[in-house]
Amino acid sequence: MGLNKRQKQLYEKLDNVLLYDDFSTNDVDKYVYTKSENRECAIICLYVDDMLIFGTCIDIVSKTKLFLESKFEMKDMGEASVILGVKVIRKGDSILLSQEQYTEKLLRKFGYYDFKSVSTSYDANSKLIKNKGESISQS
Repeated sequence: MGLNKRQKQLYEKLDNVLLYDDFSTNDVDKYVYTKSENRECAIICLYVDDMLIFGTCIDIVSKTKLFLESKFEMKDMGEASVILGVKVIRKGDSILLSQEQYTEKLLRKFGYYDFKSVSTSYDANSKLIKNKGESISQS
């Protein structure tokens, strides 16, 4: 993420404030912060001038927002409906993520939108394992 001077200063201040309040940075992406407290967890994701805050319960999200509002001038945009082109769909207690619009846009762009779909086999018994290799720098 290419940052201008103002953004760098804001990120540096935000980093200091969050680390002081016991948030920790993510090993893979330095713009993702987490904090666990009483078996609850809050996660903050930064992208340019935007911030996405989510957690295991509304109380920790509200507490995190109040803390940040006491340190920074912020505007709460409410619940996210689209994040970086990914649509967020809420159904009961579940949250679904859809890239349907993005996928359709790519298919149209490259002339594949009107093709018929085909089945692709998948071994349901295959297990994914965590990559234990070195992280790739995000910058």
